Amino acid sequence: MESETITAYIGIGSNLGDRAGNLLLAVRGLMEASFLVTKLSGIYETEPVGIENSPNFLNMAAEIKADGITSSQMMARLLRIEYLLGRADKSLKKPRTIDLDLLFYADERTDTPFLTLPHPRAHLRNFVLVPMNEIASAFIHPVFHKNIGTILRECKDRAYVTRWNPNLPPSRDLVSNS
Repeated sequence: MESETITAYIGIGSNLGDRAGNLLLAVRGLMEASFLVTKLSGIYETEPVGIENSPNFLNMAAEIKADGITSSQMMARLLRIEYLLGRADKSLKKPRTIDLDLLFYADERTDTPFLTLPHPRAHLRNFVLVPMNEIASAFIHPVFHKNIGTILRECKDRAYVTRWNPNLPPSRDLVSNS
């Protein structure tokens, strides 16, 4: 029996240490965890949301494909990658070397103590929506039944999200939702 290939979307972020290097190591970790990385967004510098006195984040999104794996198994692999890259504390609202969020797992909807899908705050955050829009603007959110491009345009978040350039200082420009 053939296993079904699942398309999932992962949010990747880092605001400690070599932020860009941490993103690269996370992508490598996805590949080593037997995920096929099919699309990567650009890298965006973003202000920390809900974390005071914290360095800016670098964020990106990845589209991955996997065969014969459940969403819980995928999340367990993401947690393992985080652990291997130095993130021992999964608490919210803290700086982190790496953060891997399972945003969408096909059109699955689940809510368990271990995993909520789609990610419960993805639609509220520019730092998720901007890179997602770059790689999957037509993806339909399984709860809101709108594509990512529409959700981004309607998003009320005004936290800045700018395309990262390693040769320029951090920017404070607001993202354009138009």
